[in-house]
Amino acid sequence: MYRLTAPCLFGLEKTLSFEIKRAGGTNIAMKDGRAFFDGDESVIAKMNITSSAAERVQIVLGEFNAFDFDGIFEGAKNAPIEEFAGREDAFPVAKGHSLNSKITSIPAIQRTIKKALAERMKEKHRAESLPESKNTLPVHFLLQKNIMLLTLDTTGPSLHKRGYRSRSGEAPIRETLAAGMVDLAHVRSSDVICDPFCGSGTILIEAAMKQLNVAPGMNRSFIASRWDCFHKEIWEREFREAKERVKNENIALYGFDKDGDAVKLAEENAWKAGVNKHIKFLKREIKDFKYPETSVKIITNPPYAQRMLTEEEADGIYRVMGKRMLPLGKNSLFVITSRESFPEIFGKNADKERKLYNGMLKCRFYSYFGERPEKAYDDPAKK
Repeated sequence: MYRLTAPCLFGLEKTLSFEIKRAGGTNIAMKDGRAFFDGDESVIAKMNITSSAAERVQIVLGEFNAFDFDGIFEGAKNAPIEEFAGREDAFPVAKGHSLNSKITSIPAIQRTIKKALAERMKEKHRAESLPESKNTLPVHFLLQKNIMLLTLDTTGPSLHKRGYRSRSGEAPIRETLAAGMVDLAHVRSSDVICDPFCGSGTILIEAAMKQLNVAPGMNRSFIASRWDCFHKEIWEREFREAKERVKNENIALYGFDKDGDAVKLAEENAWKAGVNKHIKFLKREIKDFKYPETSVKIITNPPYAQRMLTEEEADGIYRVMGKRMLPLGKNSLFVITSRESFPEIFGKNADKERKLYNGMLKCRFYSYFGERPEKAYDDPAKK
């Protein structure tokens, strides 16, 4: 059993906690934007393959006071790196952050941790030199309020990199956030999903993957699966079981965007994700939006007044949304935006709202619940 940690975007902690329990993790402790939990190698593999909210899965090497470099050195030297890294393995101090702490120089912290870990490795392996020519075991650190969290990364490229989005639009939404929005909208396989500002298609692709029970990491690799200290058969089993859980169901999702190039990109991304046959993308402006005969769940990330538009332009879009979407009737709407005045401009207060972060940008996720939906559906693309 290992003490593990998984960071996530602020606001997705509850989703992450559920995923950890489902993967078999125990002794869960949640902090802002991070979960700590216990688990064996199977849990590590399962979380990497199946989690839609975690950014990565890490093994905790140590947590200690770090008011000065001596404290960092001694704390790092107590970290049991040799339990994972062999004499020929590389253990770069690859990534780190310093927040509200006395020591702020990231390169200096990296050098100190590396020196301490190298001394310990030489002692434990009784070696005068360390080739670092075999497997790579990346060490990460978070120095926050003079407390150092030292971890070993099992993931490699961040978990939000599912592999289907090699290109994106002007203001892409992160895959983990899109998946979190789908969870907060309580999407079921019987729901018809629509995104009238689909961009590169991320929200709809994540929704389709959840409806079909496609594990987000099912078609990629993870750095820990190649470590000598772990067992390849465990990873192979978890990959195999993830593929066996995929459903073969008839689902319906629709994406609209006024930009024809975005529509083509969304189609390309959906094809790479293997869900293209379930999603219909069309070039269509919000002023032409119409509800179908039966209910839909609209989950969307309309333009903000940040990189792409002025506040006046964004507000104009929200007013058009209100004109085209209200009253909701049997439909429901879930919107993320950084504009806290959205409900007023849209023309209706949300039934529920919560704080989410799109990267470093604080946003609100507004939920509008319609009447109880019917199970049957027709094609909104024909309207």
